[in-house]
Parts: sequence; structure tokens; C-alpha cells
Amino acid sequence: MPELCRFYGIVIQMYFGDHPPPHFHAIYSGSKAVVDIESLAFIEGQLPPRARGLVIEWATLHQDELRAAFHKAVALEAPAKIAPLD
Repeated sequence: MPELCRFYGIVIQMYFGDHPPPHFHAIYSGSKAVVDIESLAFIEGQLPPRARGLVIEWATLHQDELRAAFHKAVALEAPAKIAPLD
């Protein structure tokens, strides 16, 4: 599973050949969540409140890049890395 980004202990990943809706996986300290790229809603799993807020903040800034990464991953191509939160 390609890692797109890592910041503040949060890892953002996507699966190759994954299914709609466009989404990404966020992992933090043993917690896992799946986040819809369009709505930024958590569609599966949970993260602690602070990590959840950081993931949403990051995804808001990089929504277009996440869309492009999902399309590449679905096509079994390696998505580009995305900049972390500073």
C-alpha cells in the first residue's frame, strides 16, 4: 500500500486497485480510519480527536492531489507523495 504522507505520527496511505468512493486510509497510534476524499467524512474507523482534526486540515489543503493519487492507485500506478502539514 503506497504511503502518500506522514506528519505528526499520522500515516496516510492508499491501496492499489481500491474501490469507489475515492478515499484514503489514515493510521495513527494503532487507530485506523478511511476518509472520503470528496466530503472528507470518516466512512470507516476512528481516530483520536486531535489526529482527526489534523487529517481533515491536511486533506482540505490537498484534496486535488488526493483525487489524482486515488485515480493513479486505482489504475495500479504509483501515486505521488503529498506534502505534510508544517
